[in-house]
Amino acid sequence: MGKIVWLASYPKSGNTWVRAFLHNYILQPAQPQNINALTDFSAVECAAAFFHQPGEVLTTAETQRKRPAVHAQLTQLHEDLVFVKTHNANVAVHDIPLCTPEFTAGAVYMIRDPRDVALSYAAFAGKKVDDIITFMGNPRAANRATEKQVFELLSSWSNHAASWIGAPKTLVVRYEDLVTEPEKYFGKIVHYLGGDAEPERLKRAIEFSSFDTLSAQERAHGYRAGTAAGAFFRAGKTGQWRDALSLPQRLKLETDHAGIMRKFGYLA
Repeated sequence: MGKIVWLASYPKSGNTWVRAFLHNYILQPAQPQNINALTDFSAVECAAAFFHQPGEVLTTAETQRKRPAVHAQLTQLHEDLVFVKTHNANVAVHDIPLCTPEFTAGAVYMIRDPRDVALSYAAFAGKKVDDIITFMGNPRAANRATEKQVFELLSSWSNHAASWIGAPKTLVVRYEDLVTEPEKYFGKIVHYLGGDAEPERLKRAIEFSSFDTLSAQERAHGYRAGTAAGAFFRAGKTGQWRDALSLPQRLKLETDHAGIMRKFGYLA
């Protein structure tokens, strides 16, 4: 029986935010959960430490052969459900699923307007927006293996979303709805996991995982999962693409991803 609940998203779509919320809601700490301690309660699937010894870099095929065993080990991290962050598309590589079905209890998939994703991802990666837009349209887009992480296959933004929204037992949550109606939509996540949200507990967890709180923690203590390119918690707003993207950039994204964007209300 599956125990893993995948916390899945394309990069820069609210994954860390949702992880912080779950930590604060479930653990009920007296102070906001330390952003550098999120792995105490949720795992990061691509972490190299799960797959190999320090200093070793595996090929894609070697990683895939180990993946089912790694996911089996992840189910042993906690007695109850195990929350695991992934940016992988929900597909198979070398005929081996990137997210092993037999160990899967469900998934929460966070989706965000790709026009805002492009801006946030470019700032995070320290790359040009045009390069990220091209990356987001590439069905073979991937993050290569390093000493710290194994490879991740993202595919295109549209393929990534389609692979998860069509998967069994998956709750899809829009980033924009978490921003505008946090109690309603964070409450839906709690309900999906097995119970109605307790109102005061919900409000406190939302406050403890707010963008202002997470950003203040990063300024004070840094964030180990960030990069040298800039702040990980950059703006946390919606609709910034309207002022920041050029017309050709916007049209490229809207052309590449029109189908999924319409499905989730990002295009009329």
